[in-house]
Amino acid sequence: MSDFSSGFKLGLVGVGKIVRDQHLPASAATPNCHLVATADPHASLPDLPAYQGLEAMLDAHPDITAVAICTPTHLRYSQGRAALMRGKHVLLEKPPGATLSEVEDLIACAKQQGVSLFAAWHSRFAPGVAHAQQWLVDRQVQRVEIEWKEDVRVWHPGQAWIWQPGGMGVFDPGINALSIATEILPQPFFLQQARLLVPSNSQTPIAAELFFTDPEGAAIAAAFDFRQSGPPTWDMHVESSDGSRLSLTQGGCCLMIDGELVVEAEEREYQGLYARFAELIANRRSEVDVAPLRQVADAFLYGHRETTDAFIE
Repeated sequence: MSDFSSGFKLGLVGVGKIVRDQHLPASAATPNCHLVATADPHASLPDLPAYQGLEAMLDAHPDITAVAICTPTHLRYSQGRAALMRGKHVLLEKPPGATLSEVEDLIACAKQQGVSLFAAWHSRFAPGVAHAQQWLVDRQVQRVEIEWKEDVRVWHPGQAWIWQPGGMGVFDPGINALSIATEILPQPFFLQQARLLVPSNSQTPIAAELFFTDPEGAAIAAAFDFRQSGPPTWDMHVESSDGSRLSLTQGGCCLMIDGELVVEAEEREYQGLYARFAELIANRRSEVDVAPLRQVADAFLYGHRETTDAFIE
């Protein structure tokens, strides 16, 4: 077992928008996290050794102790498993895999190898989420309304893989909302009905309407849409049986309870994410919650598909 007191050495697999926008500044702000190299056949970062693939990076830098897998979803299982089999701790960008079966196998592999596996549900680290979860823990939820809408051309420019099987379409951001809902709501909830709007030239939906309930009969509705122009809408409203109302807006950066502002802070999700990853590594523990991915799988399994206009980038 390596000595964690000197920190961990990180390799990034995949150098896309999410890495440049989030993983680089967050890893740099994490004490004792040392970024060593990257692996991506199409992109690199200044002043860092760059390799075509994961294996080449690990061969050249055997001192790397952890990797963050930030590639398109359909690649994460093979890359994650290869890293685990070489005794590396692994952070998986969300979603942690293209299928539940893949993730279950990675969980077993990490346990067998005695290393940490972390499913990075970054939206759970938004400033208002923990407080919302604490406030709701003893309440009976009556109604939940979720709106998660953004312009795909702004937030996912040129990412053709998102429209292919495994890319998840609008559920790529929508799963962020589901990761918050499965974290803060006091009861498990399950799908009753779903409507998926799929462009005629795509395999995954551009918009979705979802209707859930919980064992107490709560009405939970979610609307996801990639066709929004202007600023994104990342909001969630929860009404409880005692008449109270909780609102998480701006992706969880702002929390209001009964009209009073409780939390308003800048987005620092990935700094919290990397701090948690460091903690898991130090304790040789894993944290892989598949609940958000299961909700998406249920929507694809149970949802009614409707064809809509072709998507043109």
